[in-house]
Amino acid sequence: MTIRKNELGTTGVFVSETGFGCAPIGNLFREVSDAQSRQVLQAAWDAGIRYFDTAPHYGRGLSEIRLGQFLTNQARGDYVISTKVGRVLVPGDQQSEVDGFIKPLPFDRIYDYSAAGIEKSLEDSRSRLGTDYMDIVFVHDIGEYTHGADNNAHLEAFLGSGYKYLVQQKEQGKIGAFGLGVNENQVCLDILNHVPLDVILLAGRLTLLDRSAEEQLIPLCRKRNTSLVLGGVFNSGILAVGPVDGATYDYAAASPKMLGRVSVLQETSEALGLPLATSALQFAKRHPMAASLLLGTSQPSSLQRNLDALAVKVPSKFDFVFERGV
Repeated sequence: MTIRKNELGTTGVFVSETGFGCAPIGNLFREVSDAQSRQVLQAAWDAGIRYFDTAPHYGRGLSEIRLGQFLTNQARGDYVISTKVGRVLVPGDQQSEVDGFIKPLPFDRIYDYSAAGIEKSLEDSRSRLGTDYMDIVFVHDIGEYTHGADNNAHLEAFLGSGYKYLVQQKEQGKIGAFGLGVNENQVCLDILNHVPLDVILLAGRLTLLDRSAEEQLIPLCRKRNTSLVLGGVFNSGILAVGPVDGATYDYAAASPKMLGRVSVLQETSEALGLPLATSALQFAKRHPMAASLLLGTSQPSSLQRNLDALAVKVPSKFDFVFERGV
C-alpha cells in the first residue's frame, strides 16, 4: 500500500499522510507486551506508514524504546520520527500507573521548556530511539490546558531560550523541523504571534466535532506557512463509539449537550451511508491543512479498521454536508 507524503512547511521533511501515534505502545490505559507493540508497529509499516510520533511522556520513555527497537532493522532514510520536549525524565520509583500509562518505566518528570531542558530531553530521546537525527521535535503540552497559571513561567522559558536552541539545532542539521504538540488553540496563537513554527501537532481541536481551530488558528497557520499534524480525531472516543452511555469527550464523560451534537453528526453521517467513525477519519484526512493524520492503537485489527475507513470513497457531497459542522 502506498501512502502519499506531504512536506511540512518548506523544511524538506515529508510525512506520510497517515502517521502512527505511539502513545498506546507506551501502555496508555492498558498494558501492552513488547511482542504486541512489535506486531502493531509491523502492521503500520506493512500498511505503508512511514511517520511515527512518540514522546518521553508515553510510558516514561517506554514508547520511545519500543519504537527505536523496531526501527533498528529499517534504513534511517525510510521513515520519519517525531518526539517531544518539555518533560525531562529523572530516575524515580516504579509505579503501577501514572497519567493513564500502566507500568511506566521508573522515572519521574520535570517540566522544563528552557534550552537546557530541551537539550537534556533530546539527548535522552536520541539514546532511547537509537538515532542522532530527529526529523521533527514538538514542544509538548505547553499552554494553560496543561499548566494553568504556571504556564507563564514555562512560556517565558521557551521563548527566552528554548526556541533559540531549537532554531540552532535545525540550522546545524540535527533536527529537520519543529513546532508545538498541544491540545489547545490559544497557546499556538500566542507563540505564532511571536515566532515562526514549521508545524503544529494539534490534538482534538480540528475534528468533525470540535472545529475551534478554524476560527483563528487555521488562518494564521496559512499566513505563517505552518503545517498541521492532526491527532485525537475521535475526541478521546465519542466520535468512535457515538453518543452512548459512558462516551468520553476530552477524556471526561461527555455532557448531555455534547451527546446531542454527536447524535446529529451520527444521523448526518449515516444519511450519507457512512459510520460516524469513518466520517470523523475522512474529515481529518480531507482537511486541506492536514499534512498527516495520526492513528494510535495497540491492536493491528483496530489499525486496519481505521485504514479501511480512510480508504472509503465518500459521497461527492461529503464536504458540503459537513462544511459548517453542528
